[in-house]
Amino acid sequence: MEIDWTTFVLEVINFLVLVWILRRYLYRPVLNTLAARKAGIERVLAEAKEAEERASALKDQFEGRLADWEEEKAAARASLETALALERERQMEALAEALAAERERTAAQEAHRQEALRRELAAAAGAQARRFARALLGRVAGRETEARLVELFVEELGALPEERLDALRAGQNGHARGVFATAFPLPQALRARLAAAVEARLGMHGEFDFVEDSALLAGVRLSLGAWQLDFSVAGELGAFAESGSLGG
Repeated sequence: MEIDWTTFVLEVINFLVLVWILRRYLYRPVLNTLAARKAGIERVLAEAKEAEERASALKDQFEGRLADWEEEKAAARASLETALALERERQMEALAEALAAERERTAAQEAHRQEALRRELAAAAGAQARRFARALLGRVAGRETEARLVELFVEELGALPEERLDALRAGQNGHARGVFATAFPLPQALRARLAAAVEARLGMHGEFDFVEDSALLAGVRLSLGAWQLDFSVAGELGAFAESGSLGG
């Protein structure tokens, strides 16, 4: 087989021309289109990556803000619970103080009522006891009792302290006469006995008046000006009543 070199050369030339035409008018535009598409794809990918990065940053920022909000919410809840606990404690203390004050007021009122009732009962019992004692002593008192009480008066006068005697001396106020009051008339001997005892203890010299006062029941009451020295049954009952009321 013989090769037609002319034909072969022409085919080669035709092929090269075809390649040049394809390269110039088909392959290069395709390459440009592919390059443009590649650049577009790369640009889209870059934009997508940038959007993804922005989205990730926003997500991180949102999660950070969400965590901060949770912390703030927990802190606010803790603060509210603390404030509520303090307010509850304050209210409980105020309630306890009010209850204690009310109990004290009630106890004071009850104590006052009990004290008033006790005083009333004591006063009634004392009055009844005085009436009984006055009635009993009024029945048993007599001249013999009076003589014995005169001796008791002399003994008590001798036992008085000096400061009490000074007050009795000052009570004369320039009066030279003292007054003895008794429930029964005294014989002269008992009158002299009383006058001598007073003159000896008080250092006063003068005359004494003797009067009768049945309200004394028995005993002796000496009056020196504004001062009195009472050793009578009525005086003792009065002192008993007064001490009972004061002691209550």
